[in-house]
Amino acid sequence: MSLSDDRATLTEQWYREGFYGHETIADHLRVGAESFPHTAMHFVGGPEPSSIRLGELHRRGLGVAAGLAELGVGPGDIVAVWVPNWLEGALAYQAALMLGATVVPIIHIYGPHEVSFILRQSGARVLVLPDRWRNIDYRERFDALVDLPSLEHVVVIGDDGPRGAIPWRRVANNDPIASLPTTRPDDRCLLIYTSGTTADPKGVQHTTNTLIAEIRSTAAALGDRRGVNLAAFPAGHIAGVLGLLRMFVLGTSTVVMDQWDPALAARLVDEHRITTTAGAPVHLASLMDEAERQGTSLRTIDNYMVGAASVPANLVERADRIGLPVYRAYGSSEHPVISTGTPAHPLHKRCGTDGSLTPGNVIRLLDEDDQEVGVGADGEIVSLGPELFVGYTDPALNAESFLPGGWFRTGDIGRLDVDGFLTITDRKKDVIIRGGENIASKEVEDLLMQHPSVTEAAAVGRPDEKYGERVAVFVRLADGHTLDLDEIRRHFASIGVATQKTPEHLEFVDEFPRTPSGKVRKVDLRSRLRST
Repeated sequence: MSLSDDRATLTEQWYREGFYGHETIADHLRVGAESFPHTAMHFVGGPEPSSIRLGELHRRGLGVAAGLAELGVGPGDIVAVWVPNWLEGALAYQAALMLGATVVPIIHIYGPHEVSFILRQSGARVLVLPDRWRNIDYRERFDALVDLPSLEHVVVIGDDGPRGAIPWRRVANNDPIASLPTTRPDDRCLLIYTSGTTADPKGVQHTTNTLIAEIRSTAAALGDRRGVNLAAFPAGHIAGVLGLLRMFVLGTSTVVMDQWDPALAARLVDEHRITTTAGAPVHLASLMDEAERQGTSLRTIDNYMVGAASVPANLVERADRIGLPVYRAYGSSEHPVISTGTPAHPLHKRCGTDGSLTPGNVIRLLDEDDQEVGVGADGEIVSLGPELFVGYTDPALNAESFLPGGWFRTGDIGRLDVDGFLTITDRKKDVIIRGGENIASKEVEDLLMQHPSVTEAAAVGRPDEKYGERVAVFVRLADGHTLDLDEIRRHFASIGVATQKTPEHLEFVDEFPRTPSGKVRKVDLRSRLRST
């Protein structure tokens, strides 16, 4: 396979190999409910912690679909869901997908700054949100949203929503919808926003075929995982959406937490006999810490995928010492799982590489001139596969992100060994990955530059054992001004951005290291952080 191969040609192959099919997302939900009616989903947290069987989950989803249809929701409409990992959020996802609408999951801790952009850029007609979650007042956050010309309906879970909001019970308490609209498996069904090198989030578009292909490809790589899964990622993350669909495709019972709590997670592993889970390094490390404190063994877990951030080798080695089969994986919202290890791989592969390519996916490693490099050499990863997204909402981003034939520039640097295992070695794109969440350096810089004390700023990821990276900023101050982290925290809070984007490490510079063209050499700044 070479760069001359294109997506159009390979699509025929993906149909033949069963990655793609002619079923719609509504078909998959119906067949899954019929095939695995007793598969359970347990929601820990939320207004009413509950357990529900897949057959009942699907029936109630059809009822919510009837309620949304009464609001005029149909094929091509945009339904945004700004809800934690609650039953109501899962029902809203299902219902919108059944109606042929496009679901826009929003990370539940996002602030007005991010949510305003997502709702405006996506053209969302409907927004589903709670009235409160823990210490977050969503009515207060909603009132701070600006410039939403497309938004027609707001559905609130709870009793204290924004003025004019529709109560969730009015949407949810309906008889199942009698008939569903006709859709196609290549229609867009998911629009998920991820931070990248641009200041604004990027709208990543997926179809039924790309999402189902990811589930099938990963299942083929890892084998039968129909035990009990613990879902650690938030609902607004690509992994959260896939977790819901995976239940219907594979029949995997799932325990869902509305917030990561390692003490609770350790207890849930024993209570539900969890067999499989996935998370960022922060999830794995804190779970093992808590298991040691509680004296639990985590012995029922036989499959633990760790990724979404830089994974220290010693973390996987520590897990191995207590009998926890951990392996690394690599992917993104655009291309969910490109490579993965397996529990059967030897320890040196599980802790030193990001696994081998999952079935159907192919990559090329290119140098600065887009020439392919050999085994053992570093190159930018360009990828192609049945689960690859179908493009961004912004055509300008597509122009710079795709090579001819549909090959996707991941922006990551990696190398392949003689056994075909991939290792991520660097990042070409300017992104900080904190606890599995992408943070655009440019967004942090732009927000920081709004402060009157800052003349110039550069944001990079500082290595961190718990989160993989934390947000670090280098600042050149205006003459006569001072600045500290407390003031930066107040500044970011006043703008209304998610707290994880707030800088946690601050250094001052008189001059930045630069390339001959004048660009800041962030590789030098990262090196400086690694040496301290």
